[in-house]
Amino acid sequence: MSDSQPPLRPEQFDRYRRHLSLTEVGVEGQTRLLESRVLLIGAGGLGCPLAQYLAAAGVGTIGIIDFDRIDASNLQRQVLYTTADIGRPKVEVARERIQAMNPDVEVHTHAVALNSENALKLFAEYDVIVDGTDNFPTRYLSNDACV
Repeated sequence: MSDSQPPLRPEQFDRYRRHLSLTEVGVEGQTRLLESRVLLIGAGGLGCPLAQYLAAAGVGTIGIIDFDRIDASNLQRQVLYTTADIGRPKVEVARERIQAMNPDVEVHTHAVALNSENALKLFAEYDVIVDGTDNFPTRYLSNDACV
C-alpha cells in the first residue's frame, strides 16, 4: 500500500466498522487483513463456514483447493451450496458465493487434489494455510508442506 493512497475506501469503513472500533484491529489491522492471503484446503463441511468467515472479515485473497463436485448429501452441512448447485465444482460455487458476500475478496480456485507434487507450489503463494479437510493423509501432507 502506498503512502499516498488512503488505507480504506469509504465503503470499507462502513463494512468493517466493527473491526475498526477494536483497538486490537483498527485501520492498520483491517488493512493487513485486506492484504493477507489465506489458502483453504477443502470446501466441504469445515471449509464452507471457514470461507464465509474469512470473506466476511475481509481477508483480501482466499485460495480454495478442492477437486470435488457438489452432491445432494453435502447440502445438510456444506452451507455455501444449494440444491441448484448439485453437480457443479465446489470451488466454482464457493468463489461465486464468496465474491457475492464481499467484493473486496479475490478468490483463487484450485480444482485439484492436494498431493506431494503440488503442495509446496500451491502453498508458496499464501501467508496462512487452513486445513478444512476430513482425512489424515491430506492433514499430514499439509503439515509437512507447511513445516
